[in-house]
Amino acid sequence: MTLTTLSSREFNQDASKAKKAAKSGPVVITDRGRPAHVLLSFEDYKRLTRGRTRIADLLSMTGVEDIEFDTPKAPDLAQAADLA
Repeated sequence: MTLTTLSSREFNQDASKAKKAAKSGPVVITDRGRPAHVLLSFEDYKRLTRGRTRIADLLSMTGVEDIEFDTPKAPDLAQAADLA
């Protein structure tokens, strides 16, 4: 699998080049030198998204320990029952 990098300008000027490159691997499209988008063949996309993702798989991914995640406190929804 080959990783190809194209600037946004190169992508806009020659989209067919990007599509051909995507046949052999992902194409990273940069904006001002920073990765912004990834172009994949549909077959690669289907392979990546098939099956269900388990939360255990997501939590075991590299780099998740750096993600800040604050869960909002759930409101107290319990109410006294009106038995009158």
